[in-house]
Amino acid sequence: MDSFWAFLLFGLTGLWVISQSGIENKFLGLFFSIGLCLVIALRRKYPVKMLLLTAALGIGQLIFNVTPNTGDFAMLVIIYTVASETSARRWASRFALAAALIGPGLSQLRFRGSPVETPLWAAAFFTVLLTVPFVLAWVLGDSIRTRRAYWAQLEEKAARLEKEREAQSRIAVAAERARIARELHDVVAHNVSVMVVQADGAAYVLDAAPEQARQALETISGTGRQALAEMRRLLGVLRTGEQAEGGEYVPQPGVEQLADLIDQVRGAGLPVDFRVVGEPRPLPSSVELTAYRIVQEALTNTRKHGGPSVSATVRLTYRDDDLDLLVEDDGRGAQHELYESGGEDGLGHGLIGMRERVGMVGGILDAGPRPGGGFRVNAVLPLKAER
Repeated sequence: MDSFWAFLLFGLTGLWVISQSGIENKFLGLFFSIGLCLVIALRRKYPVKMLLLTAALGIGQLIFNVTPNTGDFAMLVIIYTVASETSARRWASRFALAAALIGPGLSQLRFRGSPVETPLWAAAFFTVLLTVPFVLAWVLGDSIRTRRAYWAQLEEKAARLEKEREAQSRIAVAAERARIARELHDVVAHNVSVMVVQADGAAYVLDAAPEQARQALETISGTGRQALAEMRRLLGVLRTGEQAEGGEYVPQPGVEQLADLIDQVRGAGLPVDFRVVGEPRPLPSSVELTAYRIVQEALTNTRKHGGPSVSATVRLTYRDDDLDLLVEDDGRGAQHELYESGGEDGLGHGLIGMRERVGMVGGILDAGPRPGGGFRVNAVLPLKAER
């Protein structure tokens, strides 16, 4: 595009060259026209070099008495270009501004003619008239350069924040998976301990109480199947090589502890309506732990983000094949990023944990703002163990 405008400018300048009288004037006019058109063609690729070339051509015009012509439009363009290019050095921009202020005055001094033909006041008026476009070109270019630099900083900052969010999300997922691995280790360890105790008891009463030994073996069989199913879920979600932390084992919370948890939340000032629908029955340890943690995290988020005068509802529904868990509140709700991307903005790590836990047991999680205001978390947890 610059080459096209340079070719067009050369055509217009050529008409001026033809109108010159004398071979020497035509040759000089052609020389300066080619130089100024070259400035237009290469102004973006070499802005500083083209500025210096323009300054040299302008001084040459003053020395060889080459009158202002159409090709001098390139001086206006290169001043704008140098001022607008972020890659150009700052001294070049200041040099362009100085040329914009000085150049028109030097041109008037050199070509205004005799004082009789052009009075001083008229020369001063034309000098100001010619200086204004050059200064405006520099101001416009510098403004564009500042805006480009500002947008470049915003893009760089946005890219950096995006990388930080991704890193925080990966760290949160890894940390949550490690925590789930430790909790599942406790669950599996508990099941194995039950099997060992039942096996020892069955061996002890095998001859004296065969019926009691048979019941112990049935317990061992059921507990072993449950432990294997939970281990398969663990291997399907978590990476291998995790080392469980040592220490004293404590009983894992489950559905039966939800009432105590809700009483604790009520004591902290959050009204909670807790309802159980269906006939309660024993659940797999991993499902009980997942249900407890989801309710705990959802009520914690309600206290953090719900605002004043918020209340919550917890509904636990026992079905034939799954456990339906619903936690909702009537508060202010949460941002879109907290549930759409699983906490990608670094503020929703609790929701990341919910998704990891529900996915571990093969369930479904739906979390997001309610249509009428507030926030809801709905989890469907399958109750049949995989075989």
